[in-house]
Amino acid sequence: MRRLCLTALLLVSLPALGDETARPRARALGIAPGVFAPGPLNAITDVEGVRVGHFTLVEGERIRTGATAIVPHGGNLFQQKVPAAVVVGNGFGKLVGSTQVNELGQLETPILLTNTLNVWEAAATLVDYTFAQPGNEEVRSVNPVVGETNDGFLNDIRRRPLTREHFREALRVAAAGPVEEGSVGAGTGTVAFGWKGGIGTASRRLPVSRGSYTVGVLVQTNFGGILTIDGVPVGRELGRYAFQEVVEPGSGSCLMVVATDAPLDARQLRRLAWRALAGMARTGASFSHGSGDYVIAFSTNESVRILHEGPLPTTQLTVLTDSQLSPLFQAVAEAAEEAIYNSLLRASTVRGHQGHEAQALPLNELLRVLKKYGRGSSDN
Repeated sequence: MRRLCLTALLLVSLPALGDETARPRARALGIAPGVFAPGPLNAITDVEGVRVGHFTLVEGERIRTGATAIVPHGGNLFQQKVPAAVVVGNGFGKLVGSTQVNELGQLETPILLTNTLNVWEAAATLVDYTFAQPGNEEVRSVNPVVGETNDGFLNDIRRRPLTREHFREALRVAAAGPVEEGSVGAGTGTVAFGWKGGIGTASRRLPVSRGSYTVGVLVQTNFGGILTIDGVPVGRELGRYAFQEVVEPGSGSCLMVVATDAPLDARQLRRLAWRALAGMARTGASFSHGSGDYVIAFSTNESVRILHEGPLPTTQLTVLTDSQLSPLFQAVAEAAEEAIYNSLLRASTVRGHQGHEAQALPLNELLRVLKKYGRGSSDN
């Protein structure tokens, strides 16, 4: 019954978000950053075992928010932890659980993304989720990981409308396969570069000669700067950019989650995470004072999983040598850049709290600008 009520709420409210079905991803417009090919889905779920789920809360004229869950593998994550690292581009944010991740180099819960003032409900949900897993009956300490951006321009954030039930739903529906993007989940109320931001994802698969490893990135975009797409100064050409009179510098944050099946330890994942920020920089991000910009990276490779209670007092991991990391560094920068483009392109215009409106990036004008600079598909 509760699930039916939640579904009914979404169905009656979705028209306020507009229609996303006709909005393309970057590659449909001929925007394909970098030199490596994407995985089959061009999504973080190209990394085997990774699942993504969204819950979108749209209510009346005031609530535009949601949750996005990223689950690294289908087993008991607390008992079979994955190596992980967190990198801080600018620390104006509330990334719950980050200190323990960096201290131990481990991730022991799924990752939840949401709005700034609902991170504590999300963290409590992850504790409940972990306690409920078979085999965790004696667990007395859990390190939930929750990221956020501030969607208060479109969402009445002070109401803190998301409940544990909402976060449980995002975890429940998490699945492999294509990932919904744009004005959905934790990206429902976000704004980027003066236009509607949201959830975006992309991936890269290395060639056989480089190990055939996959790197996937999922982003929650809510930050500012001067939008640049494939090297083209789109924000300047369209007259909407940071420090222009009608556009604020941008202070809402960007969360990036990086997954890979390459056998990397926490130190190497930290190095990988830093390169995701290079991809963000290529989009014209200014990393402003109030923008909390974080990267959470983890490896799903079974050879580097960390047992909560191993049978032996020592453990041995097999990881890539550092000299083999450069292709992965290139791949993650490319995927992060494209994921940010997808978050903007797939997002629809949203009207919300106090009558505020975040307009979708105008496709016809974008195509005109891309063509001016010799970019984009000749079919458009």
